[in-house]
Amino acid sequence: MRHAFLSALEQSGSLQRELGWSPMPLLLHEGGKLIAAAPGYLKTNSHGEFVFDWSWADAYRRNGLDYYPKLLIGVPYSPITGPRLLVGNGADAGARRARLVGAIESLVSQLRLSSAHLNFLSEADAAALTHDPWLPRFDWQFHFHNRGYADFETLLGEFSHKKRKNIRQERRYAQTCGLIIEWMDGDSMSEAILDDLHALYVETFDRKGNTPALTREFFSMIRERMPENFHAAVARRGDRILAAAIYFSSSTTLYGRYWGAREDLPGMHFELCYYQAIEQVLRRGLKCCEPGAQGEHKIARGFLPTRTHSAHLIAHPQFRQAIRHAIDDEAQALREYREQLEAHSPFRQRTEADREHTGGAFSNR
Repeated sequence: MRHAFLSALEQSGSLQRELGWSPMPLLLHEGGKLIAAAPGYLKTNSHGEFVFDWSWADAYRRNGLDYYPKLLIGVPYSPITGPRLLVGNGADAGARRARLVGAIESLVSQLRLSSAHLNFLSEADAAALTHDPWLPRFDWQFHFHNRGYADFETLLGEFSHKKRKNIRQERRYAQTCGLIIEWMDGDSMSEAILDDLHALYVETFDRKGNTPALTREFFSMIRERMPENFHAAVARRGDRILAAAIYFSSSTTLYGRYWGAREDLPGMHFELCYYQAIEQVLRRGLKCCEPGAQGEHKIARGFLPTRTHSAHLIAHPQFRQAIRHAIDDEAQALREYREQLEAHSPFRQRTEADREHTGGAFSNR
């Protein structure tokens, strides 16, 4: 949500109308002073959002209605929880948040949009968007939570014997590749290193049939504007990087974003994407690692299901009711899914703190 990140996306050409993005930030002024804001985008598709509404769009199409354009309040290409309604922490934060919500509702009506969507909401924003006509929705991601572990071995001591043995074996596999594994911060990345990181990013997206929206210029801009928040775990042979995982960070959280490899390197994906990240969280005293969307395999490596929130305004009354029912059915399925995941925790004993932070095993509120 930093301006440095959002502006770099625009100025580097990573956000394009052809890819479905038209920036339209919402700004609330009072007496000539900016007092609240929200990162808004007019979207002509649902790519790069990670809260999936493709079935809603298809239902509109089959009924001869236009779902696009729609309004998105969120961060492009980033399934990362955070504030979306920037209102400060003062006594009038609640009133400012309500005014922003009202402005979003008015904008949908004025522009005759099908809908508005606020993705990966903070708890405060989610709590403010539970009233009609808003439809609250939730999902699960897999996060690592630092409970004050002294180091990686201390963490492993909390795992079951089988899971601990598997992790040590995976780390040995990565070491047998004969590559230098290291952590890099933005201020130590040369242009040549950025060339390698971007090439790996592009190759991975191309191989999976996706569009690599982030331009090479974006990598340089982020390195220049946010060097303390831009990182990579790399495996190299000499000066050539053969595999890498790209990260961003805040004062509390490490965010895993992109992975790529030029060769088949046993165990290297787990080493760079998970174990190096956990070690950095422990070393830096951070609270959490969010390694991105999806991935049940993360559970066995210490990443537990954690609730994420979104809220949706559907302008069409009949479709709003139908989507409300669909979300209710989805919520029940997600609660059952969460119960199934509980059995796969690698920890010998889950604490009440774990359950509270990750949303418990049974409730969806």
